[in-house]
Amino acid sequence: MSQTKQVKQLDRVIIRFAGDSGDGMQLTGDRFTQESAVFGNDLVTLPNFPAEIRAPQGTIPGVSSFQIHFADHDILTAGDRPDVLVAMNPAALKANLADLPKGATIIVDSHDFTKRNLDKAGYATNPLDKLGEVDDPLAGFQVQPVDLTGITVAAVAEFGLSRKDAARAKNMFALGLLSWMYGRPTEPTIAFLERKFSKVADILGANIAAFKAGWNYGETTETFVVQYEIKPAKMRSGTYRNITGNLALSYGLVAAGVRSKLPVFLGSYPITPASDILHELSKHKGFGVTTLQAEDEIAGIGAAIGAAFAGSLGVTTTSGPGIALKSEAIGLAVMTELPLVVINVQRGGPSTGLPTKTEQADLLQAMYGRNGEAPVPIVAPQSPGDCFAAAVEAARIAITYRTPVFLLSDGYLANGSEPWEIPDVADLPLIDANFATETNHASAKSTDGQPDEFWPYLRDEDTLARPWAIPGTPGLEHRIGGLEKGEGHGNISYDSANHDRMVRIRQEKVDRIADSLPPLEIDDPSGKAKVLVIGWGSTYGPIGAACRRVRRAGHNVAQVHLRHLNPFPKDLGTILKSYDKVLVPEMNLGQLSKMLRAEYLVDAIGYNHVYGLPLKAAELAEAVGALVGQAEGRDVDLGEHGLNPPADHEEAPVK
Repeated sequence: MSQTKQVKQLDRVIIRFAGDSGDGMQLTGDRFTQESAVFGNDLVTLPNFPAEIRAPQGTIPGVSSFQIHFADHDILTAGDRPDVLVAMNPAALKANLADLPKGATIIVDSHDFTKRNLDKAGYATNPLDKLGEVDDPLAGFQVQPVDLTGITVAAVAEFGLSRKDAARAKNMFALGLLSWMYGRPTEPTIAFLERKFSKVADILGANIAAFKAGWNYGETTETFVVQYEIKPAKMRSGTYRNITGNLALSYGLVAAGVRSKLPVFLGSYPITPASDILHELSKHKGFGVTTLQAEDEIAGIGAAIGAAFAGSLGVTTTSGPGIALKSEAIGLAVMTELPLVVINVQRGGPSTGLPTKTEQADLLQAMYGRNGEAPVPIVAPQSPGDCFAAAVEAARIAITYRTPVFLLSDGYLANGSEPWEIPDVADLPLIDANFATETNHASAKSTDGQPDEFWPYLRDEDTLARPWAIPGTPGLEHRIGGLEKGEGHGNISYDSANHDRMVRIRQEKVDRIADSLPPLEIDDPSGKAKVLVIGWGSTYGPIGAACRRVRRAGHNVAQVHLRHLNPFPKDLGTILKSYDKVLVPEMNLGQLSKMLRAEYLVDAIGYNHVYGLPLKAAELAEAVGALVGQAEGRDVDLGEHGLNPPADHEEAPVK
């Protein structure tokens, strides 16, 4: 006799899909994300996959996972600890078990718990055989073994696929089951499958059948008696879409081209995790975007510099290893003073390091990784959606001040996603390329004192930008290169005093960018905080979530997040000195901490993890709480709001 299904209200949930790198976990997670976005939840995702194209099947190094945190309120991170783990094989279970809190739900494909797979994962015995026994290794978890593979193969039998091909649809069965459990709309996934497999009828039919079978299994089986409901989040009125950081960056570059009325040229060499920007921009020729997949990193940036010289917005994309190769050319762009956006989607290093893991350890490389005095402005987005605005801002600085600009994203932002409010193009800043069209200097030969020569290194009084003349403009022929320029006229100069002058001008030009920056936003609700937590880039989410937990426990803490890292905003020094203690969480060994100490002589305290994963909000909250206790001269106990926060509104702001 079938049990009556219960519906339980939740305000948030964290789900992790995990399996072999060939099990389609990224696709499954992406489809669940799209369903949640359509439903109207706030969400943040964390894809995590091996660097190898095809790691050994069934092994722990080959495990691929996708985590989604979705809620009925404003959230900031993909979550520290999953409430639900869907494990497709023993390796996926073993690799992720330590991340689960007690009481978490584990759904496993019992079909794949064979001796061969257990041996590969390092299990001496099958943990599913000991469920409920005294020595149950999964005691404390709600374990639901389901023969995902077997049921899927039976569900798609009518399509005549081989058993191997039929079994590949088990990820759609899992997606259907989880979609039922959490009341996700099914129409978006079915429409997606119809588009993706429109030319392969059997594969299309099998995937849809597997998806529906998963849904029906949840609806009819007595194994799952509770269905969960997470209501839509309340968001500001507007049009939203789910977006990844790399996609937002691409759209931001297109928008910058539109608002500056410049063609966009991307010179790039594919590298994880930046390649998607090249893939996306190649689709937008209709917006005046030209993409070149160069033969190497140096050729990519060389072409972008050439395009900038010719009057385009030059862009090059890469990760840390590519920046090392491009460093000489970036110095050339500094010397020639051409607008160039250099996008570094940071990953674990050094060398080739951890290609698919996240890190933010290239800040000092961006600041100082060139020979000579070669200052370059640095901009960093704080979330996947914010990559759009950061790209527009980087282009604004590059064009306005005639300089290469670093945009430091990272793997977490690049592949993670969140709801993004689509802006009105008319609300984006206009960017004036202000091309030179006339001569600007009167030579000794001028009979009336009127300009009859073009000097490519004369300066704008406000920005110190040099004029940008498109080659071929009559009367504005000029020469640029990597050798030092004579002030104003731009001819090669080896004069020592001139070199000192030009070095200082190039530095002053970058410093003046601070004049155009808005005041920093200080998140200090009580106005009584003695501790300031300051960060940059993708640490925004974990820092914000940690500060919310500390405040919910009844303590005061302030947060500031930096978009501009060179130059710093003008009010940063005053803000830092307004607090007794300053904590700087980073996914490196303290690079921003060093810069703040050097610039402002403050005792910046580092909180540094380099795990290849985002910072955990709960652990960071404990560190923030400890520092608050020191500043206030008392012990701070975060209790249930620290490592084990309550399920309700874990990350919601204090009202």
